[in-house]
Amino acid sequence: MNIIITREDLKKITFFLDKVVTSSLAHSVLLIDRSGQLIAQYGDNLEIDVLSLSALTAANFGATAEIAKILGEEEFTLLFHKGKSENVYFTAVGEHVIMVTLFDDKTSLGLIRLRINQIADELSNALVSIFKEKKEIPILEPQQLL
Repeated sequence: MNIIITREDLKKITFFLDKVVTSSLAHSVLLIDRSGQLIAQYGDNLEIDVLSLSALTAANFGATAEIAKILGEEEFTLLFHKGKSENVYFTAVGEHVIMVTLFDDKTSLGLIRLRINQIADELSNALVSIFKEKKEIPILEPQQLL
């Protein structure tokens, strides 16, 4: 589905991303769709290659969905990777969106999980209303442009 996110939509989305960062002490958060397209980003440490991170996150969720099926689960809705100093927490928001939260060792995983669980449903509802208002944008063939 091709959707255009307006400035007003982005303000709504950014409100929730700011809420995640400020309430959880994470340093940044990305919102991507399941195909790996970046929808929005917010936070301090965004010098990283967010487009590659978005694509790899979608691939990671795809692989994990297959693991879930093998184990008899419908889906795993969250993933966590811990590094020496950087950590990343991935969570499904609704059916089509993944939130990627980046944080360091000064922030506890428990706080991240608590805050994201509190905010994810609100964000999911906001995204549903944004996507519901939009209609799929038709892709015009060259002969239709004449």
